[in-house]
Order: sequence, then structure tokens, then C-alpha cells
Amino acid sequence: MEKILIVDDDKDICMLLDRFLTKNNFSTSTAHRASEALQTVRETKYDLVLCDFKLPDANGLEVLQKIKILSPETAVIIITGYSDVKTAVLTVKHGAYDYVTKPLYPDEILHTIKNALAKKAEKASVVSSKEDDRGKTAKSKKYLFGKSRAAEVLQKHINLIAPTNMSVIIIGETGTGKEFVANAIHQNSPRGSKPFVAIDCGALPKELAGSELFGHLKGSFTGAIADKKGSFEIADGGTLFLDEIGNLSYENQMRLLRVLQERKIKKIGGVTDISIDVRIIAATNEDLKESVREGKFREDLYHRLNEFKIELSPLRERKADILLFADHFLELANDQLGKSVEGFDEEVKEKLKDHYWHGNLRELQNVVKRSVLLTLGNLVTLESLPQEIISPTFFDNNMDDEFDPTNLKSVSENAERNAIISVLEKTGYNKTRAAEVLNIDRKTLYNKLKAYDINL
Repeated sequence: MEKILIVDDDKDICMLLDRFLTKNNFSTSTAHRASEALQTVRETKYDLVLCDFKLPDANGLEVLQKIKILSPETAVIIITGYSDVKTAVLTVKHGAYDYVTKPLYPDEILHTIKNALAKKAEKASVVSSKEDDRGKTAKSKKYLFGKSRAAEVLQKHINLIAPTNMSVIIIGETGTGKEFVANAIHQNSPRGSKPFVAIDCGALPKELAGSELFGHLKGSFTGAIADKKGSFEIADGGTLFLDEIGNLSYENQMRLLRVLQERKIKKIGGVTDISIDVRIIAATNEDLKESVREGKFREDLYHRLNEFKIELSPLRERKADILLFADHFLELANDQLGKSVEGFDEEVKEKLKDHYWHGNLRELQNVVKRSVLLTLGNLVTLESLPQEIISPTFFDNNMDDEFDPTNLKSVSENAERNAIISVLEKTGYNKTRAAEVLNIDRKTLYNKLKAYDINL
């Protein structure tokens, strides 16, 4: 029986979830504070943790990061209010499987949990099969690129770069589909039948990153109870996707540079070099050039990785693709939820096209999935959409009198300006915290404050 830990300071929510999940054949425990939850994880191995983002003694991101150190294989799902979706998306970047928004719906919770556990089991199975059978042909995957100009350029770049062995850096905001693009490059390359291994460097605890990437020998450090193959060995012959590459420690950046130069790895605690044949695709939502200037990222490693660069546009700049992806996610949601919703009514289509989509494709997929769950008829109607989609506030506050809604540049700039102001207000005008929430560095934030004449 799979074990789930429920973490929420609202005892009524804990009790309801406990009863519901127990009836669905899960073994459950509850905790009401972050400290209590972390102590429980130290004592018991859980398959999944369902954690509220706002706890009395910590937030969900802090709890997530500590769980990933204590129990890296435990799946984590964050519970949040829809007003905190941008923050919830940040937790996914740091290793959460997914997030669910309040009010909670039993069917949505159950499906999200089952999907997380299935993905966890699939990952373990894939690693095992890759170690035992390197020549097994990868499953074919359906790729949806869109029809916008940006989508056409993206597909052209993938077709050009895929047949080569060049390293690639994919740049884009959280949720724009960087792993999807990396997988498409892999599947369309001569390495397509070999392993594709994805590593989220942002979710790797600093203490375990070297072991995860390069492997270790038994006894090489506390807790190393057996030899372990690293991701490079598992991906041998195929592709290694390093997401959020900017989060690698300086020490592991040096090790990665050596691998790229010599095509050899050395396990933690080992003395023998192991030859490997792996293509590297890296991704980031940060400005790596700025990180190089600040001394946080090695310049020589940046140039090694940046043999070809692909920049992904945010969804709000690809209006022509929004409904195409919404239909795709609706089809997926129907399969996952056992429903047969046919589409969206015209009002919903307009709302989807007009929304800012801070979380990009990931946010759109979650919105569509929840809407399908709540839809009783053949079409998704406004009643099934979250309130922030129905009544967006970004264009209502601090609007410039000279704002021209027919000017696309004006629309984009005003949306960005108001988004920055909104986040600054929520973070108590803490610029460092605001930059983190907005997924930009502080210098970029300062430049935007000056450009948009935001005086603090």
C-alpha cells in the first residue's frame, strides 16, 4: 500500500483528505507544521507528500527543498490558492511533481496523485530498463509545436540541429516546454533509439548532485550503501537533458566541463575514468551571460554548451497557439479524467486568448484540466474557469491614460509593468524576493523598474 503524507495547518482539510485517500486504498499520515512534516519524513519513507504552500513555520518551497534532500525519490504535490499560481509554478521548477489549487476537488486530487505515483514508478522502470537494455527503441511521441511564426521557427531549428551532435542551450520561461523541445531534438536525432535522461538541476540537492550526475562507489560518503550509476552512464549513447543548468554548483560545473572536454567521467570515490558518449542539451530560464559576468557560472562551460541556442517565446507572445494547445490539453484531460468534453464555448476561447499566462503551457494545461473536471455539459463554459481567468486584474490597476489596447507593444508592456507592480506589492517591495518570484535576476528587475518609471 502506497504511503502519503498530508501536510496542512487546517486540521479539517487534513481530516477530509485523510478519510478520502484512506477510502482509496492509500496509507496516510498527517502533519500540521513544516517541522513536524520533515521529522516524519526522516522517520518514515513516503511515496508522496501532499503539502499546503502556506504553513505557519515555512512555505511549500522550503519544505519541498528539504524533502528532496531527506528523500529524493518522494513525489511532492503542492496545494495552493489560485492567486499564488505563479509561486506554485516555481515549486514545480524546483522539483514538485505538480500543484493543485483551492478549492480542492476530490477527483482532481486523486488523479493528480495517481499520475504522480505512476510517473514515479515509470521513472524507476525506465532507469532500470535503460541500464539493462540500452538498445531498446524509445516510444514514439506526438509533438505539437503550434502554428504561430515562433512555432514555425522552433520546428525549423529542431529539424536543423537534431541530426548533429552539437550541444544545445534552450532558453525560456518556466512552463514554456523546454524538456519537450529537448525530447523532440533527441527523438529526431540518430540517438533517438537510445536513452533520453532528464535531470532537473534546480531540484538536485547540492550534496547529491555529483552522485546523481556521475555516480558513486559504495562507502564513498555517508549513505552510499551501494554502487550507483550516474545519469551520464545511464544516458550513454543517448542524450542527457540538464534543466535549470544555472543551479549547478561551481564544483559540479568544473566536473561537467571536464566531461565535455574529455568525454570521460569519474564516479564519486572512484579512481578510474569511464568513457561515455552522451549528447548534452541544457536549459535555463535565467540569463546565463549575466551569471557569467557575476562569476556564478563558468564562462568556458557556457561556451561549451552554447554551440546552438534555442529561445522559446512565452505563451502570451504566441496568441495563435493558445487554442491549439488548449484543445490538445483538453484531449489529454478527457483521457485522464474519463470524460468526453468536446471543446470550449466562444466566451471561454476569448478569455483563454486574453490571459497573460505567467505559468505558460504548464499553467494552461492545469487550467484546462480543472475546467474539464468541473464541466458537466459538452463544452467548457465560464463557470468552470478560475476567477483570475474570468476577471483578470492586470489591466485594471495603474493603467496609463495613454494606453492603446490596439497596440500590441503597448499591451505587452502594460501587462509586464502591472505584473511587476503586483509582485512587488505582494512581497512587501522586497526587490530580491520579487525578482525570484518573477524568475528574473535583480539587474533585469532594476532595468525594468527604470524603463517603466516605477518609483519605490
